[in-house]
Amino acid sequence: MSAPAPSTLAIVDAEPLPRQEEVLTDAALAFVAELHRQFTPRRNELLARRGERRAEIARTSTLDFLPETAAVRADDSWKVAPAPAALSDRRVEITGPTDRKMTINALNSGAKVWLADFEDASAPTWENVVLGQLNLTDAYERRIDFTDPKSGKSYALKAADELATVVMRPRGWHLEERHLQLDGVSVPGALVDFGLYFFHNAQRLIDLGKGPYFYLPKTESHLEARLWNDIFVFAQDYVGVPQGTVRATVLIETITAAYEMEEILYELRDHASGLNAGRWDYLFSIVKNFRDGGAKFVLPDRNAVTMTAPFMRAYTELLVRTCHKRGAHAIGGMAAFIPSRRDAEVNKVAFEKVKADKDREAADGFDGSWVAHPDLVPIALASFDAVLGEKPNQKDRLREDVSVAAGDLIAIDTLDARPTYDGLRNAVAVGIRYIEAWLRGLGAVAIFNLMEDAATAEISRSQIWQWINADVVFENGEHATAGLARKVAAEELAAIREEIGEETFTAGKWQQAHDLLLQVSLDQDYADFLTLPAYEQLR
Repeated sequence: MSAPAPSTLAIVDAEPLPRQEEVLTDAALAFVAELHRQFTPRRNELLARRGERRAEIARTSTLDFLPETAAVRADDSWKVAPAPAALSDRRVEITGPTDRKMTINALNSGAKVWLADFEDASAPTWENVVLGQLNLTDAYERRIDFTDPKSGKSYALKAADELATVVMRPRGWHLEERHLQLDGVSVPGALVDFGLYFFHNAQRLIDLGKGPYFYLPKTESHLEARLWNDIFVFAQDYVGVPQGTVRATVLIETITAAYEMEEILYELRDHASGLNAGRWDYLFSIVKNFRDGGAKFVLPDRNAVTMTAPFMRAYTELLVRTCHKRGAHAIGGMAAFIPSRRDAEVNKVAFEKVKADKDREAADGFDGSWVAHPDLVPIALASFDAVLGEKPNQKDRLREDVSVAAGDLIAIDTLDARPTYDGLRNAVAVGIRYIEAWLRGLGAVAIFNLMEDAATAEISRSQIWQWINADVVFENGEHATAGLARKVAAEELAAIREEIGEETFTAGKWQQAHDLLLQVSLDQDYADFLTLPAYEQLR
């Protein structure tokens, strides 16, 4: 008797979308189902392990490099696979969601790489998940164009040799995709995003002289990197492309991953392309993991924590040294400024700050860096051109002068700054504004001249939580309390209502955003990710 046919993926509670049949083919869904069967159990074990590690940090208030992987760090002989030609020069990378207009603008931006984002810059509505995939395939087939219904302006792709190389970022391991289920169990969002993209585009990208390249978010350990590597091996065999075709860049945006950079590269060595320094999520991870560690782990206002803070400097210097020791690219942080069309002085000051930031990264040995807006591409390009010249990267700069001890990465109290009352107001204002847009399906949001994504909301609510639980006293004498946070949030909500008018306010999701921010900022039971309760409200 033959074995029963395996169950197929069910599309649940989802309105039909235009052209969805091109993305959700039987063959593509069979591939995603197989990824789910093979790898979701290990993913679940690794999520449980995160909780165990967090409990250990709560008990000890410290972290160290892993003794069990000392041999990997000590072995100077191994390197990651050589970069493919399309990823050799990464001096400027632009980030953004995969809506149609952004797809065209990012590819045309003059950046070397576009991080096509299904993660923090994209609210995971079913429409964004499916149509984002469609937009990328349309771009590779050069059948994408866009006319803005408001302005009437048309957008089309430049010549192929002028387009950015796409590096796609799937969702983090913690998120589910509720609209795709196997036997009643939701498939992890990461496997949906990776699976659909890889199945449809791996061969197509090879034919274009590129390949399926990925950014891996929210990684917390080398064991999570090992899981991704096994997924890549399986996927390449499944669709019949050569092993080593995939390239992955890992975001070092959790404090635990900062202690395992070499091990992460080692696990992915046949598929690794580099590491990236992701600032806001990194700070969020420090607060999350050391939230009960006492006064020495209390972060000041987020804007006071620059990349020159000693513990941030230790992190970025170690990242450059680690990458170059192993032949990988080191990619710097985000310039999130959004140029003002009305205030030239604001732009002048901001552009100077962006230039100083990118000059520092290039001088430190980074091979490239991120920007959020096309107008920043020339500024970042100039900083890296000045250091690189005609060279595609500076991986030959080994930074052997760098020496970082385990304690340096968590020496938060070396920062000479304190939380302020204005910092609390800003965290509330940004948190409400971002969450409201996210609940409407927008993941990348311009707020106060900065492009904010989910990491911004995470650091905002985490700082409110930390300051209250550490009984911080602000410079004006007020104590950080739940009552004060509620008062500031109520004032902010009233100010927004006044600013945008009753009709627009009522049509939005402002009260819902206000309530959700307070929930995740004030609950004693700290939510691991804001996007988990938020996803329950995303319709």
